[in-house]
Amino acid sequence: MSLAGFGRAELEAMLVGLRPKLHRYVARMAGSAVEGEDIVQEAVVKALAAHDGGALVERPEQWLFRIAHNAAQDHLRRRQRERSRVTEADMTTIEDLSANAEVRLAAAASLRSFMQLTLAQRSAVILVDVLGLTLHETCELTGATLAATKAALHRGRAELKALASAPADLAMPKLEPEEERRLRRYIELFNARDFDGVRALIAQDVQVDVVNRTRLTGKKEASTYFGNYERLGDWTLSLGFVDGLPAILIRNPQADDAVRGFVLVHWRGEEVVRIRDFRHAAYCLENADSIPSAFDRRVRHCSIKSS
Repeated sequence: MSLAGFGRAELEAMLVGLRPKLHRYVARMAGSAVEGEDIVQEAVVKALAAHDGGALVERPEQWLFRIAHNAAQDHLRRRQRERSRVTEADMTTIEDLSANAEVRLAAAASLRSFMQLTLAQRSAVILVDVLGLTLHETCELTGATLAATKAALHRGRAELKALASAPADLAMPKLEPEEERRLRRYIELFNARDFDGVRALIAQDVQVDVVNRTRLTGKKEASTYFGNYERLGDWTLSLGFVDGLPAILIRNPQADDAVRGFVLVHWRGEEVVRIRDFRHAAYCLENADSIPSAFDRRVRHCSIKSS
């Protein structure tokens, strides 16, 4: 079928429905929920451009996954090479034993664990054990042979098992003092609902990306973003990390301070030049490794003990 006959509104609706699943795949491929969202956005742009160009597609959903897969591959090709390859001839007799244990292990594995696998292993394990595709569907999507897919799946499962049994690395990420000072000031003003004070930190050319919702440019448009937060009461902010990046965690005080999203703030000197708010992209949080800072963990622990 031609995507020209598959209306743009239908394609956009399909993209909305598939976005969490696409992100689940590419975030694990990239080892980062944040980079995963960038890859998804790139795939969305390419898909819409292909639609406008009258691309011929038989199965739109599989086609979208193929675009996301290729976007992830391009992204990863720029930063790392595969660690090893398996000789296909040696692996052709491996059976597809997709036991529940493998599925549970893959679903629970952290993004860092997936980054220990080769690209081929990572792709095979995510598609089969996390997203539930068959071996043949995985071959069609990745373009790999059945033997290569079996080999990658077998080795990837074995590697994840080994990583799961290894001692956990409990090292906390660290913030530079100046970066921590700026972020804490931003958080303090936000939590005090001093939005005039927050606006004073914002550059005139600030970019605000409310992920999966809208994009705002300039200080005037950004005021809408702060106004929306001012009207809500289901949030409080704290300092933390997402995929090792300094982040502001959005907590819900009405639900035991559970983390419901996160915000990344980019600075130019003392001015905020970009805000990426993932409050409305729950799938990104689900796929991310998010932790509070050591200080904020101590504060929360003391608060719980005194309550």
